[in-house]
Amino acid sequence: MTKDFAIPPVVFPSGGSTSNPNVQQRRFPAAPFQPPRPSSSAIPFMSFDIGSAAASSAAPAGPFTGTLNSSASFGGGGSSSFEDEEPLLDELGIHPDQIWKKTRSILNPFRINQTVHHDSDLSGPIFLYLALCLFQLLAGKIQFGVILGWIVVSSIFLYAVFNMLAGRNGNLNLHTCTSLVGYCLLPVVILSAVSLFVPQGAGAVRFAVAGVFVLWSTRACSALVVSLADGGEEHRGLISYACFLIYTLFSLLVIF
Repeated sequence: MTKDFAIPPVVFPSGGSTSNPNVQQRRFPAAPFQPPRPSSSAIPFMSFDIGSAAASSAAPAGPFTGTLNSSASFGGGGSSSFEDEEPLLDELGIHPDQIWKKTRSILNPFRINQTVHHDSDLSGPIFLYLALCLFQLLAGKIQFGVILGWIVVSSIFLYAVFNMLAGRNGNLNLHTCTSLVGYCLLPVVILSAVSLFVPQGAGAVRFAVAGVFVLWSTRACSALVVSLADGGEEHRGLISYACFLIYTLFSLLVIF
């Protein structure tokens, strides 16, 4: 015996009818837009035309016209502008020829050329400071901060001593004092290099050699201070004593 079941009718919605709201239509995602491919293999936006670029830069194109023109002029005249610029060392205030002349003037303590030291600088003193630190490092002594601190203290000490002696007539500034103390450090740098070859047990020899280099630095520094500053001739002895104390401290770093 068969039993009939009532089967509801299946309604398939047509393409444009939305009469039955209960029936959910399945939507497929649309394909992304693809521009038509050109027939030739060349890429059109990678082709550059110098004539059209010059014409477009010459034509007014709003607020960016000045920028384009300036960049175009920079690209055209860049070589001539670089040739007119000064060397990098001159822009930084480093003159190797002046440094060599000032350093060479210290080599002869009996004939010191004072004229080359009228223009004070710190490039040469920094070079001599690094050389002294390097020789001390080769001797097994790491004294970068100590030597730098002593140079600063020595410059301030010489500046204070001279201006107290000269009074109102003192015209020696701190920059010049630092330059003179640094350049006259050359004999101490040579002493540090020589001490690498002197044995540690020869104490008397090391002290004798250090005394010669200290007197060399003292004579050079005192002569430069007296010649460059007004009123220093009458206080030459006291200035020499201050310079002697300064370079004795540096020589003690080398000996011990």
